[in-house]
Amino acid sequence: MAAANVPSAALGRTKRLQARPAKDRLAEEFLGFLEIERNASPRTLRIYRDALRDFQAQGGVPGWRQCQAQHFRDYLFELMKRKQARSYIRLQFSALRSFYRFLVARNRLTTDPVREIQLPKAEKKLPLVLTQTQVAELLAAPLLVKKPKSAPTWMPQRDAAIMEVFYSSGLRLAELASLNVSDLDLYTESVRVLGKGRKERVCPVGAPALEAVSRYRAAANVHSGPLFLNKGRRRISPRSIWLILKRYLRHTSIPIALSPHKLRHSFATHLLDNGADLRSVQALLGHASLSTTQIYTHVTTERLKKAYAEAHPRA
Repeated sequence: MAAANVPSAALGRTKRLQARPAKDRLAEEFLGFLEIERNASPRTLRIYRDALRDFQAQGGVPGWRQCQAQHFRDYLFELMKRKQARSYIRLQFSALRSFYRFLVARNRLTTDPVREIQLPKAEKKLPLVLTQTQVAELLAAPLLVKKPKSAPTWMPQRDAAIMEVFYSSGLRLAELASLNVSDLDLYTESVRVLGKGRKERVCPVGAPALEAVSRYRAAANVHSGPLFLNKGRRRISPRSIWLILKRYLRHTSIPIALSPHKLRHSFATHLLDNGADLRSVQALLGHASLSTTQIYTHVTTERLKKAYAEAHPRA
């Protein structure tokens, strides 16, 4: 037999190559588009990659060009049978819809089968926000908590600056991590941000945040390149910023779990509480749609109702 004359090592390599899944060219082209042209965050890329992979992992699903609306209805039904949360289902289909819109726009397909799919309505959950007192307690923590022995001497100043800028400007986590020294303008008291879809916006920065950044830069000798550094003096990662928030939360009296996005929620809600108009808040947050920003008006209304119920004698 011919196989008998082939060395076993060569046979092993052949089997491994055969077992390796073929690269999904259309999906990779789409993900490259998101990364380069739309400036999508690593987290978004990972979520979209996983969503496309999970759909294709089903048994009996044809290639992307051959898929019909019924394939996506079956997938929706399967996710609902597994009792997946509506938010998860909508996220999966958001990735699939974006993918097929991309294929149609780039003339890879003439029709979009996902457009025909009716998704379950999103569950309406109001975002949790910190009170202004809780925010003040959190922002003060880095300069009050003893730093780890192995940490650089400038770490408390860096952490204070990170949290001050985060709350002062309402940035997304990835936007904050990607800031360079040149993005922050001390004279105009503003920061230039490259947000979703590579859309640039300029956000005001408050005096306490600017002072915190100046103290950190002087202590850490940061004059150019990435604004916020890790202890290896490379750009800090979004995950590291998340861990910084979690660390200081343990040293406060705040009773709720804190994600970086809750500071952004708090930024928007406190602006509205104090009279800012919705369009201005939309621009500051970098929301493409006003409807995305309107969720914060509901938070403010609920807080007013609660204050009324607690304070009015005939509530």
